[in-house]
Amino acid sequence: MITSKQNSLIKEIRSLSDKKFRDRLGVFVIEGVKPVKEAMALGLSVRNIVCTERGLNQIPPSELNVETVTEEVFSYISEESTPQGVLAVVYKPTLALQKPKGKCLFLDGVADPANVGAIIRTAVAAGYTDIYTTPDCADPYSQKAVRASMSGIFRARVYRANREELLSIINLPIVVADMNGENVFNAKIKGDFCLVIGNEGRGVSETLKNLASVVVSIPMENGMESLNAAVSAGILMYNLR
Repeated sequence: MITSKQNSLIKEIRSLSDKKFRDRLGVFVIEGVKPVKEAMALGLSVRNIVCTERGLNQIPPSELNVETVTEEVFSYISEESTPQGVLAVVYKPTLALQKPKGKCLFLDGVADPANVGAIIRTAVAAGYTDIYTTPDCADPYSQKAVRASMSGIFRARVYRANREELLSIINLPIVVADMNGENVFNAKIKGDFCLVIGNEGRGVSETLKNLASVVVSIPMENGMESLNAAVSAGILMYNLR
């Protein structure tokens, strides 16, 4: 059992809260009984499982590398307010940039990792499994985003590159979400498309706006001007589907 916060594995897991180290090591952290079980069931490439003795009893027996730690040590590496005592270090998928296999989603600088995760969750449920993200978008593999995705990140193909690279590979009409667009409930869009969701504050970049085949908006009532990015994305994805 690991009892020290200075243990090399514990220090490394702690460092994975920083994107720099996630990128350098090519791994990310999943925390919680249900997500770890799902990752194992889906055959993700799990490098380590770290559990308290309490947590160890909540996951199935495994051939994987399982380390037990004290409750104090687990709290040190956990990002949860009430840790369940189970986390996994998982290798990030290595995906070459590919054309979408159907309708897809483009996250153009969405900054809040909770929004990114929630959008991925809804996208997978709505059938948008190719998700393209820009470098100024919150990292989909941060713990906050992974948690908000509710395991959606395990089932999506998530790509990250600059706008020019992404646009060179996406061979679909561009549908931009913007407050000044046409009412999405009146929009008629046939076939596959790429839906663009912009930054929470500044919206979609001019580059994407200028390439839009269609610009859509969600009608507002009672003096409201906007919705949360993840809520807007969900409404648009299901309606345009």
